[in-house]
Amino acid sequence: MFRSIAQLGSTTRASHALSLSQSATSAALQELESALDIQLFDRVGKRLVLNDNGQTLLPQAVRLLEAALQIEEGFKRQGVARLRVGCSTTIGNYILPLLIERLAEQAAGLQIDVILGNSADIARQAAQLTIDVGLIEGPCRQANVQLRPWFEDELVIVAAPNHPLAAQQTVTAAELQAATWLIREQGSGTADEVQQWLLPQLGDWQDSRRIGSSEAIKRLVAAGVGISCLSYWVVSDALADGRLKRLQHPFAPHKRQLHLVHHRDKFISRALEVFLRTAEAFAAAQADSQPG
Repeated sequence: MFRSIAQLGSTTRASHALSLSQSATSAALQELESALDIQLFDRVGKRLVLNDNGQTLLPQAVRLLEAALQIEEGFKRQGVARLRVGCSTTIGNYILPLLIERLAEQAAGLQIDVILGNSADIARQAAQLTIDVGLIEGPCRQANVQLRPWFEDELVIVAAPNHPLAAQQTVTAAELQAATWLIREQGSGTADEVQQWLLPQLGDWQDSRRIGSSEAIKRLVAAGVGISCLSYWVVSDALADGRLKRLQHPFAPHKRQLHLVHHRDKFISRALEVFLRTAEAFAAAQADSQPG
């Protein structure tokens, strides 16, 4: 009950999720706070927000529940394990399907629920223990999480084949600065990485438009609306079939680190251990396949 209240923000929502009465849920919370002789939530309007005591208790409570679940599943002959995996949109759309395919070969009974969001959203959910593990592109600014380097991904600058810059052997920094840029929304790992790489060399964008989807940006760039800097995973198909052209620029190639993230006190169940081990093997295979 405590976990549900913490994640949903009210005894009413928690009672619905647990198929209990609201009075029973409220009474259970009062009993828990009385037994511990502490207050676990601050009351903010109609919401219950974890205070420092609640933040300390939550990972311990989740670990207990997950350990109990593992015991239960261990005595089921055909138990099906389930993981909640959060992914930034680029990873979720272009990389996770390949990882799930590998998981299906090695852990047929493992079911994956996928939650998509930008990197900041996924890191926040990992910190709140609403997902088991996250796969993110950008830096993580959340406390209470463990960040594991996964593998590197190259960022490339692309334009439509008929874009004026695409006809040039090499584009200059001034030409890139003057171009119309299509970039991801704030909070996107791609947007953070692109800005950290290019803005110190270009200055601020003269003309930029925020788009909340890498796939939408790819299609708009192919239509000649502007240029962009995206993950090679996103644009590799369009580069191969000629819908996009990679721009040669004066900057050194830029690779970013992708990460696995989970709460630092997360209980590593057998299912999560299998997922992490498979993800690391997938990363190693990607590194071996890179040229040079």
